[in-house]
Amino acid sequence: MEQSTPTGRRTGRPPKLSREAILTAARTILAEEGPEQLSMRRLAKELSSTPMALYHHVKDKDELLLLLLESHASAFPRPELPADPRERLIAAARVLYDILAECPWIVEVLASDDLLAVSALWIVENILDAAIAAGLTPEQAVHVYRVLWYYTAGELTVRLGRRRRRADPAGRPYRAEAFATLDPAAFPRLTSLAGDWEELTAADTRQEGLVAIVDGLLATPKP
Repeated sequence: MEQSTPTGRRTGRPPKLSREAILTAARTILAEEGPEQLSMRRLAKELSSTPMALYHHVKDKDELLLLLLESHASAFPRPELPADPRERLIAAARVLYDILAECPWIVEVLASDDLLAVSALWIVENILDAAIAAGLTPEQAVHVYRVLWYYTAGELTVRLGRRRRRADPAGRPYRAEAFATLDPAAFPRLTSLAGDWEELTAADTRQEGLVAIVDGLLATPKP
């Protein structure tokens, strides 16, 4: 029987572990602390358990991350994409952004370029197929996918980093301080834009950039 301690906490057996409980706790750590802080030891502490107990449910951290990626990707709706190759590339890239934006930590995990969710590969398939339908070679289509992925991951990484930086109460406006010391004769463009730099760089121009990138990629000389 469980008993209460003087601090009010209950003693006795910890809650029964399950794969779902492990995934839920891992999502919390990833969202609040990031992938670098997720380990089997850290996860065990979160669950008031031991790493060995966790290994009965997941083989290692990689398998845990794969399960989390698959869980998120499989729950995301799969919209019908346009038939036109150009429009399909743009739409598929937007879906990719939306999936990743819901859980920014996924970008950091996928940056390993090895872990992936099979349930999300339909996006990659559509990007490749649309590029080939537009007249590019399979090799060029892979290049199109890589550029769109890097653009998407870069956008999300910078926005996440900016949000974390702004939320840090100890943070200093280093860029503004640096811009204030620039010599207008040496940096005429930067100094003329310094007052608007924060607003200009924080503006959401993702869609315009995506369209420009797709149009540029499709203008690649055909074989």
